[in-house]
Amino acid sequence: VQLQASGGGFVQAGGSLRLSCAPSGFTFDDYAMGWFRQAPGKERGFVAAVSWRGGSTYYADSVKGRFTISRDNAKNTVYLQMNSLKPEDTAVYYCAADRRVRWYDRIPQDYEYDYWGQGTLVTVSS
Repeated sequence: VQLQASGGGFVQAGGSLRLSCAPSGFTFDDYAMGWFRQAPGKERGFVAAVSWRGGSTYYADSVKGRFTISRDNAKNTVYLQMNSLKPEDTAVYYCAADRRVRWYDRIPQDYEYDYWGQGTLVTVSS
């Protein structure tokens, strides 16, 4: 199993980036997909999740209205469009896959995820 994340980089505050994650080694549309992030000196935290066919999404309050998660099952890819970036968005972003059968009724936790990518660094300058 591999989850290859890409799209990170350096951007000024107010700018945009789109992260992509292309998993392999499992049946993509059997899994809810999520993005987490870990800032320097902080614990990894939830960012966004998308359901098996993209019909449902879940966002951390800190990114609502700025970030959009989506997926293309034909391409086995999940995306995170990040707009209006802030310096506090600086972190390593990880994509992850959750083999669940019911959608979340509260903030997703990292222990619920079965597979993880290697992370991509996003740096937002002020």
